[in-house]
Amino acid sequence: MGYTLRIANAVARGALRNGKFEAALLAVLVVFAGHAAAQVEYVDPTIGNVGILLVPTRPAVFLPNSMVRVYPLRADALDDMIQSFPLTISSHRMQELFSIMPGDKGDAAAYDQEKTTPYYYSTRFDDSLIQTEFSATERCGYFRFTFPSGNASVVLANRMPGNLQIKNGIAVSGDEQFSNMEAFVYGEFSEPVTSRIDNLSDRNRVTVSSPGVKTLEFRYGISFISVEQAKENLQHEIPAWGFDNVKDAARARWNAVLGQIAFEGGTEAQRRVFYTALYRCFERMVNITEDGRYYSAFDHQVHMDQRPFYVDNWLWDTFRALEPLQTLLNPSMEADKIQSYVRMYQQSGTMPTFAVLTGNYACMNGNHAAPWFADAWFKGVRNFDLQTAFDGVRKRSLEVTLLPWRLGPKGSLDVFYATHGYMPALRPGELETETQVHPFEKRQPVPVTLENSFDDWSVAQLARVLSRPQDEALFLQRACNYKNLFRAEKGMMWPKDAEGQWIEPLDPKFDGGMGGRDYYDENNGYTYTWDVMHDFNGLIGLMGGATRATANLDQLFREPLGRSKFEFQAKFPDSTSMAGQFSMGNEPSFAIPYIYNRLGAPWKTQKRVRMLLESFFTDTLQGIPGDEDGGGMSAFVVFSMMGFYPVTPGIPTYDIGSPVFEKATIHLKNGKDFVLLAHNTSHENKYVQSIRLNGKPLNQVWFQHSEIANGGTLDVMLGDTPNTTLGSAAGSLPPASMDIHPEDFSR
Repeated sequence: MGYTLRIANAVARGALRNGKFEAALLAVLVVFAGHAAAQVEYVDPTIGNVGILLVPTRPAVFLPNSMVRVYPLRADALDDMIQSFPLTISSHRMQELFSIMPGDKGDAAAYDQEKTTPYYYSTRFDDSLIQTEFSATERCGYFRFTFPSGNASVVLANRMPGNLQIKNGIAVSGDEQFSNMEAFVYGEFSEPVTSRIDNLSDRNRVTVSSPGVKTLEFRYGISFISVEQAKENLQHEIPAWGFDNVKDAARARWNAVLGQIAFEGGTEAQRRVFYTALYRCFERMVNITEDGRYYSAFDHQVHMDQRPFYVDNWLWDTFRALEPLQTLLNPSMEADKIQSYVRMYQQSGTMPTFAVLTGNYACMNGNHAAPWFADAWFKGVRNFDLQTAFDGVRKRSLEVTLLPWRLGPKGSLDVFYATHGYMPALRPGELETETQVHPFEKRQPVPVTLENSFDDWSVAQLARVLSRPQDEALFLQRACNYKNLFRAEKGMMWPKDAEGQWIEPLDPKFDGGMGGRDYYDENNGYTYTWDVMHDFNGLIGLMGGATRATANLDQLFREPLGRSKFEFQAKFPDSTSMAGQFSMGNEPSFAIPYIYNRLGAPWKTQKRVRMLLESFFTDTLQGIPGDEDGGGMSAFVVFSMMGFYPVTPGIPTYDIGSPVFEKATIHLKNGKDFVLLAHNTSHENKYVQSIRLNGKPLNQVWFQHSEIANGGTLDVMLGDTPNTTLGSAAGSLPPASMDIHPEDFSR
């Protein structure tokens, strides 16, 4: 079945690229005839549509990693008014482009009878009873409106400064300007329409009507190159009318992609949680290549290149789990994405971290392209320009400022960091004098020091591959910088001032401006103490050994907030879904429950991971514990429910947790399967009793990526009582030292 799914996916994509929609559809439908390929029916895009505190997920319709992404514009799923529908979005959680709304007013309207899937959306508006349906191809969208009155009318409008025109009573074309670039649309109505264009300052609003028409369809292409290219995209991907054909092909495409991972066992709710999470892992990056050309906002040029060009990635959120997941599932696509980053560096002179459609976005902190590149390389992804990739991350580390939310040249604080090995903090009440420091985001000295330590370790690994010993030594030295902020008597990471004095007074649970940004970031000192993914052994040593570190880790999950929830969340809105001081709602926490594996207590990892999955990831409107940043949160769910997790990107190994499903089969792109069997798994039976890898007993709770990539079987027996000896011996612990060579685990 996995092989069949791969053939369907490949044939459909190739046929669509060559403008043969009917061939693509036929290929998919023939392949799937007789098969119960229903993974997509478990996806519920409304999961998380009401945010805990911050931005909710959206019930987006799109094809995997594709340009056109559409959802109803409203506050969240509890908002009973839809403002309109965008024709696409520029980037995950950023600008929506153009808009369409049925009716002759274009006003917001109450709705009901909503149906959401990855491939199809439908709703009915209360007063007019107009039904609105949508489906998509890679660069095009298709709306179908049904008017009970028998008189069709639709409003198309610019959401950004731009222009819209209608020609020949059928065709609509136009553009919008946003963030120093331009989007173009070309669309057609299924019936002749009369139109009225209203010029609203710097944008247009087009009202079309077709009396006597009950069903009006609108198919359109989007381009970031030209209106002519948008028209070509439409002609290639939706050359003929037929809404259900597009819908069925989109459904088949999603089944092919989601079918890479198949399950047996588990509850209906667990399947919905899993496959919805997997669906969200394909919302980004997106391929913006159009007929072998793409517009790059990194140099504002149109480039010719048959290799796909991908944009829209927030690496601070995605390098920990989403990119490792895609490296496992889609290594060729991952190589294309990394090579896209290489081209962005060549075009702009700066290696991006947040590479959105509109260019290099100065957001968050760190140089996380480095661990992404290293992780892919050591897992066998080689089809990218490693030398140029290395040059880019090296330059980013040494010549670009480390300050959060900035991308300028290095300044005095960066010189201090290079000399003293930490970002200095201001004392409480001390005024900022460095003009480069973001007025809200501040210096964030602890996470800046810790995250760049990990990133520099990753640069060192790439330097060794390229036989650059001086760079390797330099970056390994910088990788030790995290130690400069460990305060032994507190057992925590703590900010220092420029004189090397610990900041006092300081409450590591709470102090440091909004969100703790004077000293920390979106989390407090309790979370950031453990953010040393490249050298857990070094951190354990600083804490005084495994016994003390285990007690500290236990206490993380038990330590009270020390104040009311509303007071804590007002300062740390990103740090949601708390278990003690542990925040499930933010990405730096992902690796923390797996640290027990490095302390010889893997049964505690198994207990914690199951608790977190069952408590915070549910099949409900509030089923996402924090911001879902385009797959960052969801990839943690996908890995952890399967039963393993990539704790340190750059080290090609996985930690075993507690598998949820009785059987998980990963259909790899090389034609092989990796099967994970979890005997007796249940809510009670979460503790691993024994492990066999390809029939041989495994006395450790980790394995190498190559043991997945080559296919095989991981056989896990579970029970309701911890096995406190399995994986506890010193020689069986996962690799956790900055002194290791990742290539030693690549074979």
